[in-house]
Amino acid sequence: VRGGVAKLDEGHRLAALWQALPEELRLSPHRYLATNSPQGPWWLLGWCERVPEADEVLPAPLPPYRVLTGLVDRFGRTQTFHREAAGEFSGEITGVTDGAGRHFRLVLTTQAQRAEEARQQAISGGTEPSAFPDTLPGYTEYGRDNGIRLSAVWLTHDPEYPENLPAAPLVRYGWTPRGELAVVYDRSGKQVRSFTYDDKYRGRMVAHRHTGRPEIRYRYDSDGRVTEQLNPAGLSYTYQYEKDHITITDSLDRREVLHTQGEAGLKRVVKKEHADGSVTQSQFDAVGRLKAQTDAAGRTTEYSPDVVTGLITRITTPDGRASAFYYNHHSQLTSATGPDGLEMRRKYDEYGRLIQETAPDGDITRYRYDNPHSDLPCATDDATGSRKTMTWSRYGQLLSFTDCSGYQTRYDHDRFGQMTAVHREEGLSQYRAYDSRGQLIAVKDTQGHETRYEYNAAGDLTTVIAPDGSRNGTQYDAWGKAICTTQGGLTCSMEYDAAGRVIRLTSENGSHTTFRYDVLDRLIQETGFDGRTQRYHHDLTGKLIRSEDEGLVTHWYYDEADRLTHRTVNGETAERWQYDERGWLTDISHISEGHRVTVHYGYDEKGRLTGERQTVHHPQTEALLWQHETRHAYNAQGLANRCIPDSLPAVEWLAYGSGYLAGMKLGDTPLVDFTRDRLHRETLRSFGRYELTTAYTPAGQLQSQHLNSLQYDRDYTWNDNGELIRISSPRQTRSYSYSTTGRLTGVHTTAANLDIRIPYATDPAGNRLPDPELHPDSTLSMWPDNRIARDAHYLYRYDRYGRLTEKTDLIPEGGIRTDDERTHRYHYDSQHRLVHYTRTQYAEPLVESRYLYDPLGRRVAKRVWRRERDLTGWMSLSRKPQVTWYGWDGDRLTTIQNDRSRIQTIYQPGSFTPLIRVETATGEQAKTQRRSLADTLQQSGGEDGGSVVFPPVLVQMLDRLESEILADRVSEESRRWLASCGLTVEQMQNQMDPVYTPARKIHLYHCDHRGLPLALVSTEGATEWCAEYDEWGNLLNEENPHQLQQLIRLPGQQYDEESGLYYNRHRYYDPLQGRYITQDPIGLKGGWNFYQYPLNPVQYIDSMGLASKYGHLNNGGYGARPNKPPTPDPSKLPDIAKQLRLPYPIDQASSAPNVFKTFFRALSPYDYTLYCRKWVKPNLTCTPQDDSQYPGMDTKTASDYLPQTNWPTTQLPPGYTCAEPYLFPDINKPDGPATAGIDDLGEILAKMKQRTSRGIRK
Repeated sequence: VRGGVAKLDEGHRLAALWQALPEELRLSPHRYLATNSPQGPWWLLGWCERVPEADEVLPAPLPPYRVLTGLVDRFGRTQTFHREAAGEFSGEITGVTDGAGRHFRLVLTTQAQRAEEARQQAISGGTEPSAFPDTLPGYTEYGRDNGIRLSAVWLTHDPEYPENLPAAPLVRYGWTPRGELAVVYDRSGKQVRSFTYDDKYRGRMVAHRHTGRPEIRYRYDSDGRVTEQLNPAGLSYTYQYEKDHITITDSLDRREVLHTQGEAGLKRVVKKEHADGSVTQSQFDAVGRLKAQTDAAGRTTEYSPDVVTGLITRITTPDGRASAFYYNHHSQLTSATGPDGLEMRRKYDEYGRLIQETAPDGDITRYRYDNPHSDLPCATDDATGSRKTMTWSRYGQLLSFTDCSGYQTRYDHDRFGQMTAVHREEGLSQYRAYDSRGQLIAVKDTQGHETRYEYNAAGDLTTVIAPDGSRNGTQYDAWGKAICTTQGGLTCSMEYDAAGRVIRLTSENGSHTTFRYDVLDRLIQETGFDGRTQRYHHDLTGKLIRSEDEGLVTHWYYDEADRLTHRTVNGETAERWQYDERGWLTDISHISEGHRVTVHYGYDEKGRLTGERQTVHHPQTEALLWQHETRHAYNAQGLANRCIPDSLPAVEWLAYGSGYLAGMKLGDTPLVDFTRDRLHRETLRSFGRYELTTAYTPAGQLQSQHLNSLQYDRDYTWNDNGELIRISSPRQTRSYSYSTTGRLTGVHTTAANLDIRIPYATDPAGNRLPDPELHPDSTLSMWPDNRIARDAHYLYRYDRYGRLTEKTDLIPEGGIRTDDERTHRYHYDSQHRLVHYTRTQYAEPLVESRYLYDPLGRRVAKRVWRRERDLTGWMSLSRKPQVTWYGWDGDRLTTIQNDRSRIQTIYQPGSFTPLIRVETATGEQAKTQRRSLADTLQQSGGEDGGSVVFPPVLVQMLDRLESEILADRVSEESRRWLASCGLTVEQMQNQMDPVYTPARKIHLYHCDHRGLPLALVSTEGATEWCAEYDEWGNLLNEENPHQLQQLIRLPGQQYDEESGLYYNRHRYYDPLQGRYITQDPIGLKGGWNFYQYPLNPVQYIDSMGLASKYGHLNNGGYGARPNKPPTPDPSKLPDIAKQLRLPYPIDQASSAPNVFKTFFRALSPYDYTLYCRKWVKPNLTCTPQDDSQYPGMDTKTASDYLPQTNWPTTQLPPGYTCAEPYLFPDINKPDGPATAGIDDLGEILAKMKQRTSRGIRK
C-alpha cells in the first residue's frame, strides 16, 4: 500500500491495521508499506537517506529502489532502522531504535579495517601476520559482497537506565579473512560459538561448536549437499540423495527414507520410511498445504485448510470424529468445537487483542487494557468475577500483580530484563543475582539466607551451595546430559548410548538398572537394581500393546480413537473401559477376588465431573453388595463449591475472591471458618469453641500453631537450609538432626523426666540399617538390591517382583527356636496389590484377611477372620468375617463402614489433610435408605404399574431436580422444564420418599503440620480422642475414652489393625521399617529406591504411595481452594510404570510436530443416543455380505459398534441415512422394561396418580 491516504475502505482487510499507523506515515506519499498478515506488522519501505516531505520537490534522478526503514506493529509501535546517508557505510543499517525507545548502535567494519586490525594484533603479539586480504571478491554465488560485516551491537540509549548503560557490547562477532563468520562473543566477552569453513569453497561451513560442547563436522558432495554429519560424542548421520528421495542413516545403522514430491518451494515430504520398516504418508494440496496424514497403521487424519488463508478449519481423525475451527476476518481463532460438541470461544477488540475467552466448560475469562498501544492486559476477570490487575514496564516486564483482594506482589528487574527481586505482602521478599553472562548465581530470602549456583563453560549448572555451605554437584557429558550427581558425599550416575538414551543407572549403593530400546528409541526392556526385568512391546503407531513383568504378560487393547478398551493379564481379562457418545469415560470395571467391581462416572453438559459411584457385586449371584456415590456441584462461576458425600448433607465450601477458602458448611450448618492474611495463608481456624492460630516466619515458614487449649500448642524452629530442626510444645520438645543429604538421622525428645535420643541409620540408597550406637557389632553396610532381608526384629522374604511375601520373628543370636515365632505372609494379585494376609503361630492361624480393589487400585472392601473359641472350645478362625467397606472421592478415602458404624471424612480442599469426621451408627444409617426420585418414578411408571427405564439424560435431570428440591432452591431452568411437562415442583416433591436425618457425631481433626491427626475435637470444644506418634507414623500413646475409631495416620494412610500396615492408596506402608512392602508402581519417577518413603518424614509426605512431596503448608496454608474434581483418565492405571522415552528421532529436522493435534484426541467416534435400528448408504461394489433387504447398500446397526448403544437418526455416520427408525428400545426387546423419554414424564406421573386413586399404589 502506498502512503498518502488517511484511511482505507472499511471493507478492506487491512483497514484496521492501517489506522494503527502514525498519521505522518499514512499521509506520506513517498513511503510504501507492506504486510503479510492483517495482524501486522507493517514493513516500511522508503529511501535510505531520508524521506522527503509530502510537498517537497523530489530529487532527480529518483532512487531505483526502496529499502526497509522500519516496522510498525498493530499498536503503532515503531522499530526504526537508521541507515548511513554517506561515507563508506552509505545505505547500511548502523542503528536501531525499538518501540520502547532504546537505541542500539550496530558497529560495521570493512574488509580493509578487519585486515588492518589483524595485522596490528599480530604485530603487538610479536607474530607474523597471516594472510588477510584488504578486499573480497565483489561477487559470490550468493550475490554481491561489499565486504561490510557486523562486528558488535551496543546499547547506547535506554530511557529507563539512561546513566547505567553497559560498558561492553551486547554481542560481538569475529570474521575470517574471507569474510565468513568465525566466532560469536556474549556480553561478558566469552566466546559462545565458533565456525570452520571449507578451504576451497568460500562460505561452506564444515564445522561448528558451542562453547563447552564437541565440534560437529560436515562433509559435502559435488553439488554442495551435506553427505555426512560427524558427531564425536553422539549420533553421526550420512545422507544419500536421489531424485525423489533422501536416505538418512545414523551411526547405529538405523535408516530412514524421506520421499518427496514437488519442486523448489513446493517440495514436500510425502512419505517417510522409518527405521523399523513402518511407513507414514502425507498429502498436500496444490499450494503445499497439508491435507492428510496416514500413520504406520494405515489410518488417515484429514486437514481442511481455508482456501484463502490456509488456516485449518477442520480436522477429521481416523475414526471419523471431527474438530472444527473458526476465525474472524483478521485470521484470529474465534471458536473451536471438539468431537464431543464442547466449544471454546474467543472475542477480540478493535486492536485484535483477546478480550474474552470462554472455555469448553463455560468458564469465562475477560481481559482488560488501559493502553491502546500495548498488547498486555492491565486486568483480568476470571469466571468468579474476581479481578486481578497488572502493571508493566515499557519493555513488557511485569512490575506488579494485584490480586482480587487488593494484595500486591512487586517485581524488580535489572537493565538486561532479568528479575532481581520479588516483594510480596507480609514483608516477604526474595532477591536474585546474576553473573555477567546472565546466569543466576544467587537467591537470597528475607532473612538473608543465600543459596548460590555455579556453572561450567557450557552454562550447565554444576554446583548448588546451600546457605550452610554444603555443596551438591552435578557432572555432565560433552552434550550436557547429567552423568553424575553428588549430594552429601553420595553419588548417583547415569550412562547414555550414542543416541543419548539412558542405558544404565548406578545407585548410591553401586547397584545398576539397565535399559534397552528399539530402533525408534522406545523403551523395550528395563532391568532393575534387584534384577527384576520388565519388557514392553508397541504397535506400529507407538502404543503399548504388550508388557512382560517376569511371569506376568499384559496385553493392551484400544479402539479406533486410541482409547483403552480393555486389557488382559496372563490371558485373563483385567480392566474394561466404556465411554459415552461424547467420548467421556463412563465406566471402568474388573474382577477382584471373584467380585465384579465397577466405577461409574457422570458429567454435566459442560463435560464437568458430577458424580462418581463405586459398586461391588457378589461373585455368584451378582447381587449388589456395596455402592458408594459422591456427587459434585458447581456454582454459577464454575467453582466446584459443593460436594455431596454418600448419605450426607451437601458439603459447601465458602470462598472469597477467586476461590480462597473462607469456611465450610455441612448442609445448612456452618462448621469451620478460616481467616487469612494478605498472602491468603491461614491464620485462624474456628470450629465452635476451637480456635487455632497460625503464625509464619519472615521467610514464610510455619512459626507456630497455638490452640485455645495449651496442650496442643506448637512452635517450629528452622535452620538456614530450611530444615525443621525443632518442634516445641508444652509437654515436650523434639529436636531433629539431618545428614548432609537431608535425611532424618535422629530425634531427641525431652520432657519432664524424659530425655531420649532415637537414631536412624540408612545405607547410601536410603535402606534402613542397624544403628551403630545400638548395634555396634553389626557389619552390615548396605542392601545392594534395596530388599531388606533382616532387621532387629524380623526376617523378610521377597518374590521375583520385589514384593514382601513373608515376615518372621527374628530369633536373637544364641536364642533357641521354640516354634512360637509369628509368621506374616502376604499374597498379591496380578497388579501387585495385597489381596490376602495371614499371621500364624505354632503353625496355627491367628488372623486372616482378604482385600478387594476397584479397577483404579483403590481398596473397596476388607474381610478379616480372627482366632476365637468355637462352640466346642477349640480355638480357630471365625467362620464369619468382619467386613469393612470403603468409599472414595477421587484418590481420597472418604467412607469406612462396618457392621457398627459408618465413618466419613471431609478433607481440606486440594489435600489429604482430614478436616471433619462424621460418624453415623449403622442402625441410624439404615433408616436413611430411600429411593431417589428417578428410582421412584421408574419403579412404578409403567402402563400397568410395572417398571420403566428412563434414558440417562432424564435420570440426570431428575437427580438435579431432587437435589434442588432438597436444598429448597429450585432453579428457573428446572421450573421451566417441569412446566413444559405440565408439572409443578409441588407435584414432584409429593413423589419423593421422605428424608430421615440420622443422629451423627461430628468432630474436627486437629492435625500437625503434615496432616497427621493429633486430636478429635467435638463441636463443644472437648477433646474426645488424642494420640502421639513418632516421625514415621508409629502410634506411641493414645487417649480414647469414648472408644472412637481413628485410623488415619500420615496423609493418605489408613491403619490396618490385623497386619499393622498402613494402606497408602497404591501400596502398603510398614511404619516399623519406614518404607513400603512393594515396589513403586510408577518406577523411577517416584525415586531410585522403589521401597522408599520420604527419608525426611518431618517435612515430606507421600499421600498416594507413589512419590515424595513437600508436606509443609500443603495443607492449604497459602489459601486452599475448592478444587474441581479430576476428570477420569483411563490411561492412569496403578501398575503402568512411567517409561523413559527420549525424543531422539534419526532426523530431527524431518520430525516436525503436528501442530494441529489438539486435546480432542481420545474422544468417542460418534454421538450415541436414540433411535435408529439400521442405517444404509450406497455401496459401489455388491458383495455376498450385503444385506438382502438392501442390495447394493452398505448397512450398519448398533451391534457393529462398541458400545452397542442406540443411534439417533440425526447423528448417523457421514453418508448414511436411517432405513429402519423406531421410537423405543422395548419395541425391539419386548421382554425388557419399558423405555420412557423426557416428554413422557408428565404422562407417567398422571398414570401414577390414577393408580394411587384406585388403591394400586400405596
